[in-house]
Amino acid sequence: MWDPSTGIHLGPITLHYYSLMFIFAFGLGYLLMTRMFTIDHVNQKYLEPLFTWTLIGTILGARLGHVIFYQPELFKQDFWSVFLPIQTKPEFKFTGFSGLASHGATLALILTTLYYSYKIIKKNPFWVYDRLGIVVALGGAFVRMGNFFNSEIIGKPVAANSPFAFLFPQMSDEYGVTVPRYPTQLFEAIGYVLLFILLWVLYRKTDKKYQQGWLFGLFFIILWAIRFFVEFLKEPQGDEFIQFGGLNTGQVLSIPFMIAGLIIMLYSKKNKIAPEADKTF
Repeated sequence: MWDPSTGIHLGPITLHYYSLMFIFAFGLGYLLMTRMFTIDHVNQKYLEPLFTWTLIGTILGARLGHVIFYQPELFKQDFWSVFLPIQTKPEFKFTGFSGLASHGATLALILTTLYYSYKIIKKNPFWVYDRLGIVVALGGAFVRMGNFFNSEIIGKPVAANSPFAFLFPQMSDEYGVTVPRYPTQLFEAIGYVLLFILLWVLYRKTDKKYQQGWLFGLFFIILWAIRFFVEFLKEPQGDEFIQFGGLNTGQVLSIPFMIAGLIIMLYSKKNKIAPEADKTF
């Protein structure tokens, strides 16, 4: 039975677990990137703008991605709620940023990182992507834990005697009578933690970080493969506007990212740098 409170109540203020998971994701991401900049002898002055652009790209891209792919009617029904943490109809209410899609966040991060790479740190974008992928893998695990605390993005029904059977009574209003379901949020979170460990070991123990794009390509392939296969166990997230061959929206959108990852890994063979060149003072 999974029926937690919505957050930590401090008088009139509630610290929602989902928000706390986002704070942990960005906080640990900042520390990890600080460590990598130190390892790679990169001036720490480039860290703050990276954090800023990553934050903007993640929040704005994830929100737009959700609305475009899963809730496009919101542009007409409540336009300002798309961009601001509020709802204006049927009444004004502070909601926080809810309804976020990882596909949208990824596209926005690619764009904001391009700007950061060319205009600020002046490095090959794949150098930045390689390191950012490590951080995002761990951050994704925290986001899925936030979904678990919120009892959202739940799985399809499963036999009551299954070791994976969870009850999510908070979702009874949306899905009807509470029945045992797969904890798909945890499946994804565990997958992302394992991906983070793999990328970190490859970054620290091999020379793949000097083959610009290789780590990022591997990150793309594995992360979206995890998403693709877990989707088979998930309930639909809103209206499925994009479907093909029995695949849902999340799966269809994941396929191009996996193909892109493979192409990037192949391209990285021509994009090697010498260790002594990997410095920005």
